[in-house]
Amino acid sequence: MGTVRRWRHELSKTGLRAPLVWARHRGLGPKDAFVGSYPRSGSTWLRFLLLECLTGQSSAFGNVNHYIPDVGHHRAAGALLPGGGRLIKTHEPYREEYRKALYLVRDVRDVLLSEHAYHKALGFAGDELDAYMSSFLRGTVSPFGSWQNHVNTWLDAGSLTRNELLVIRFEDLRRNAEETLAGILEFLGAGVDPKVIREAVANNSVERMRAKEVQSPQKASKQGRFIRSGSVGGWRGRLSDGQLELIWRYAGSALERLGYPGASSPAEKEPREPLRKPS
Repeated sequence: MGTVRRWRHELSKTGLRAPLVWARHRGLGPKDAFVGSYPRSGSTWLRFLLLECLTGQSSAFGNVNHYIPDVGHHRAAGALLPGGGRLIKTHEPYREEYRKALYLVRDVRDVLLSEHAYHKALGFAGDELDAYMSSFLRGTVSPFGSWQNHVNTWLDAGSLTRNELLVIRFEDLRRNAEETLAGILEFLGAGVDPKVIREAVANNSVERMRAKEVQSPQKASKQGRFIRSGSVGGWRGRLSDGQLELIWRYAGSALERLGYPGASSPAEKEPREPLRKPS
């Protein structure tokens, strides 16, 4: 199984992927909305929260993948949004089909460490972080390219008047989940009782998400554990000055664009004011 998984992972980064991506985006409608993110940015947690708020059901891996599926698995998904639209997850760089979307972004330094740990568990990467980091920043680790290019495609799209795009930082969602989630639901046109939002947040803590993963037949495996710590600023004290400098060289402009503190400003311990619109 591990060999097959690694083979599929490598194949996903070749030119053979392009027609598959095109095919996955067939059957979309004008009322559909999207939950976009780079991998390891918290979109699973966000989908669990949105499912409970929009359906009143307790979320689990099985029903969240049914109600808020990956693009390509959306044809059987039911309407969750006012007006009959579906809510669809995507890790792709921005595409013109994403006319209404929220984009969840996380500090690349935490994304990098989370992705490295996940790929090590799956057998896609070794222990050496420097080698992995170099490939990650060049965009050769993920089929979705580099983090910084991914971010810029979405932020650039948000500057076009024909698009509706809400940019949410994972750190803001973690820091003030109820208020941030209420803003997301308002953007989606769904009025939800604050009590329902509060209960959804309580029911999807990191501890409860891990328990749901263990209970899921598809996810119950220590190898490649999907739900990790969901840390904010976990990179501090784990990355050297040289590693931080390399990250800033590749992704610094995107970090600045999103209002994240820089490697050259250790005193700046938190992101700036919550981000609502792309610059």
